[in-house]
Amino acid sequence: MLDYNPPRYLPSADELLDSDETPVDNELQELIPALLKSILLMLWEQRQDWLFAIDMGIYASPELPPIVPDAFLSLGVDRCYDEELRPSYVLWDEEIVPSFVLEVVSPRYREEYTTKLKVYEQMGVLYYAIYSSKRKRKPRLEIYRLVEGAYRLMETIPVWMPEIGLGIGSERGNYGGVTREWLYWYDEHGKRYATPNERIQQEVDRSTKLAAKLRELGIDPDE
Repeated sequence: MLDYNPPRYLPSADELLDSDETPVDNELQELIPALLKSILLMLWEQRQDWLFAIDMGIYASPELPPIVPDAFLSLGVDRCYDEELRPSYVLWDEEIVPSFVLEVVSPRYREEYTTKLKVYEQMGVLYYAIYSSKRKRKPRLEIYRLVEGAYRLMETIPVWMPEIGLGIGSERGNYGGVTREWLYWYDEHGKRYATPNERIQQEVDRSTKLAAKLRELGIDPDE
């Protein structure tokens, strides 16, 4: 766990930059976190104790620049900071370290496997996921768990994260009209949670089957 002793008077999130202002250079850095967030917004719609942030700066010290993961998940925090939402994530205000961090490796390698890994490890982030679509000889998705202060690479994907109540993994699917490998949330039995579009289609299929059954019984479902 990161140990710091900040000064008495500290800036708020409103006074700090909300990102590193570095533009993404890979569309997957936007789409993969967006898909994960869309599933959570549906899955945890009634909960107000979580934050899934995309490209938001995390401040561990007012004297250091923020680290900006592609996405992170914190539990036990207010989902909405205020009507303007959070501009950044400030540890001395939130007092909760993110439980999960995701980095999507860009064509310009930016130390996801080295420097950033060490920063999240020292910060005390429990799970760290790295996804690289360009990898050939090694797994594209690697997930690390913090064990006794050090990251340990998990061997089986998807990985169930009991402290979060979610699993994380990857499989081929369609999102935004693009069929490829995407990251998804899973339940404790390894079953993938549906995306919003899949949930809509499930409801359409259910209604179609019900209408067909009613017609078999001589009932017009449109009346």
